[in-house]
Amino acid sequence: MTSGIEHRRLAVVGPGAIGCTFAAVARRAGLSEVPLYGRTGVDRITVRPDDGEPVVLSGGVRTDPSAALGPVDWVLLAVKVHQTAAAAPWLRALCGPETVVVALRNGVEHREQLAPFVGRATVLPTVVWCPAEMLDRETVRLRGVAALTVPDEPAGHRLAGLLTPGGAQVDIAENFQTELWRKLIMNAAAGLMVLAGRRTGMFRRPDVRELAVALARECAAVGAAEGAMLDASAADKIVDDLAAMPADLGSSILYDREAGRALEWDARNGVVRRLGARHGVPTPVSDVVVPLLAAASDDPN
Repeated sequence: MTSGIEHRRLAVVGPGAIGCTFAAVARRAGLSEVPLYGRTGVDRITVRPDDGEPVVLSGGVRTDPSAALGPVDWVLLAVKVHQTAAAAPWLRALCGPETVVVALRNGVEHREQLAPFVGRATVLPTVVWCPAEMLDRETVRLRGVAALTVPDEPAGHRLAGLLTPGGAQVDIAENFQTELWRKLIMNAAAGLMVLAGRRTGMFRRPDVRELAVALARECAAVGAAEGAMLDASAADKIVDDLAAMPADLGSSILYDREAGRALEWDARNGVVRRLGARHGVPTPVSDVVVPLLAAASDDPN
C-alpha cells in the first residue's frame, strides 16, 4: 500500500460491542495504535472475554472527524446500517483509494450501501459471529470467540492474516452469498425477540419455534432467489441452533430495543420483504413482523 506498512494502519469507526471487540483483537495482533472514532467521547474501554484476559483500549473514543489521521490501510466499520450516513465524515477522512473498509455489520447489501460513502476504497463484506455485549459505555463483555466469515478474495485473505494472530477466527467462504443469508436468517428470527421482549430461551417454546421456522424458511427461499444455497432444512437448523444457545443470550437488536434506540429492522428483516417482492417470493411472516419492528423503532415523540 502507499503507506508502505501494509496491515499496520487501522482505525475503527463505531466503538460499540463489535467494533471494540475487533479493536481488541487488532491490539492483541500487535498493532500498537488502534484509534476508535464515534459520536460519544469515552476515555477508555475495556473488552472482557469470559475466558481470557481483558484488553484495555486506553486511547478512548475520538469524536472529531477533522482530526482523523487518514487515509489508513484498514477501516473496521462497525456502525449499524441506519447509522452509515452519520459515519460519513469519518469515512471521508480515513478512506483513500487503497483503503479496505471492512463492513462489520448485519444485512446482505454491504457493498451497495457503502459505495456512496467510501470513494475509491474497497469494501470487504463480512458475516460477524461475535457474542459481544456492551455492559456500559466503558465495558464490553465477550462471551465467546470473535469470529468472521469473509469472501474468498485477496482482501479477505489479508484480513485473516491481520486478525487471526489476535485470537479471531476468520473463515474464508467460497460461496459467501450463502453465508450472508445464513446469518440473515438468524438475524431475522431474532426480530421476534424484540416483539416478545425475551432472549433466546423463548425459541424453546414449541409455538415460538413454529413461528420462527416459518420465518426462517421464507428467508431461505428469498436467499435462494438471490443465489444462496439454502433450503428449508437449513432454515430449520438455524432455529434449532437459536434454541440451543444459552437462554439468557440476547441480540443487538434486542439490546437496542431495551435501550430505546432506533432498530436496524430494515437490514435484518425489511430486506427479506423487499427482495421477496422483487423475486415474487411470498413472505407472509415478514409482512407482519416488519411493520411491527418498524413501529417499535419509531421515535415515541
